[in-house]
Amino acid sequence: MNAPHAPQADRAVHDVTTQLLRDWPLPMPGAEGDKEQRGHVLILGGSREMPGAVILAATAALRAGAGKLTVATGASVAQLVALAMPEARVIGLAETEAGGFLPDAVDVLDPLADRIDAILIGPGMQDEAAAAELVHGLLARLHGSNTAVVLDACAMGTLLHAPADWAPGEAYRFAQPVIVTPHCGEMAHLTGIEKCDIVSGPDARALASAAAWNAVVALKGARTVIASPKGELWQHEGGNVGLAISGSGDTLAGIIAGLAARGAALEQAACWGVALHARAGERLAERMGVLGYLAREITNEIPALLESIGDREKNGTDAKH
Repeated sequence: MNAPHAPQADRAVHDVTTQLLRDWPLPMPGAEGDKEQRGHVLILGGSREMPGAVILAATAALRAGAGKLTVATGASVAQLVALAMPEARVIGLAETEAGGFLPDAVDVLDPLADRIDAILIGPGMQDEAAAAELVHGLLARLHGSNTAVVLDACAMGTLLHAPADWAPGEAYRFAQPVIVTPHCGEMAHLTGIEKCDIVSGPDARALASAAAWNAVVALKGARTVIASPKGELWQHEGGNVGLAISGSGDTLAGIIAGLAARGAALEQAACWGVALHARAGERLAERMGVLGYLAREITNEIPALLESIGDREKNGTDAKH
């Protein structure tokens, strides 16, 4: 699918409003489109201690409109995940003692490489070094393809573990743009910059990292900023403190991956995903209260939000939210 270009604006920072999203519509399948046209997403993650993370992410990807789902997770929890996700094909991968995946996972997943539209790596994964080795192998396999890559949680540590053939002392940089989704604590881990400095200046940190890493960086917080390698910057303020709960980040990553599988450009998937996630929290807070709703409930709001944001005739041209 071909996604539309990002909207142009005369300001350095673009506010992710309803109007911006409506002017930047998501790719839609034809009326008679099948699940292949809606996009095939692969979710790679989970572990013995955190099988739920990959379930949350996979559910979110489908709620965001992806048509076909494959989950690759640890062999120890694959059956559990398969039972929780009857919509998915589930592949069990051999695990390291620390809970990561062995390098031969690249060979196991190789037959899928030419058939997926987006891959999310990271939710619920453990063993950062093993995750980095796996990510490098998969990126090499996907190089030159149109597969969108989203790195979350443990998989973002790839930036700290360059492949063996990388020039000594040279900072790692992705050969093709990917999406990374750090919160300020994770950004501190990835950059070596104090968390308080990132909190006080997220725009500059996101822009610098996007350029250095060749990545779309969604730096999460009460005010989330999304930076592209080209120097574009978006901001979104919204949601509520109820979104600060276990599994919420896995859900956001899944939404972004699902939108990317549909054909959204990386920046578009990140901006739409952040907005949908925040607004889902607002809807839940209205019904249930600000504190106490669960990450698994966020995804239930996504299909209706996609309809309401995208329906120009029903909603008019209000651009404020």
